[in-house]
Amino acid sequence: MSIATLISAIDAEIAKLHQARALLADSQGRTTTAPAKKPARRKLSAAARARMAEAQRKRWAATKGSVKAAAAKPEKKAAPAKKRGMSAEAKKRIADAQKKRWAAIRAAKEAAKKVPAKKVAKKAPVKKAAAAKKTTVKKASATTVKEAVPEKAAVASTETAPS
Repeated sequence: MSIATLISAIDAEIAKLHQARALLADSQGRTTTAPAKKPARRKLSAAARARMAEAQRKRWAATKGSVKAAAAKPEKKAAPAKKRGMSAEAKKRIADAQKKRWAAIRAAKEAAKKVPAKKVAKKAPVKKAAAAKKTTVKKASATTVKEAVPEKAAVASTETAPS
C-alpha cells in the first residue's frame, strides 16, 4: 500500500467519527449548550395565600405561647396513658425476697468474722551460704581477659592500625 492510500483511509475514518460525534451531540445535547429553564412557579389564588398566612400566624403564636382563645380551635387533649403498675401483693413478695437475700449476706459476713483466720507459716530465711556464693562471683577484669587470650588481642590491634 502506498502512503497516499493510507492517508485517504485515515481521512475517511476521521470523517466517519466526526459524523458519529455530531449525531451523539444532537441526541444529548441542546440542553447542555442552552441554559436550563427554571420550573414554572405554582400559581396560588389570593384566598389560598391568605389561608396559608393565617395558618403560619397560628403556628408562630403557638410557639410563642400567646394563642388567642377565639382564633384557635380548642384541641382535644388525649387521655394520659395509664401507667403500668404492680399490685401491692407483688411489691410485698419482691421486698420479702430482697430482705431474705440481704439477711443471707449479713449472716455470711458474721460467720466470716467469727472464724479465726489461719496462721500463715513463716517462710524459712534464705541460707547465708547461698547468699555468700552469689556475692563472691564477680566479673573478670579486662587485664585478666587479655592475659588469658593474648593472640586475639594482638590480632585485633593489628587490624585497627591505620594503613
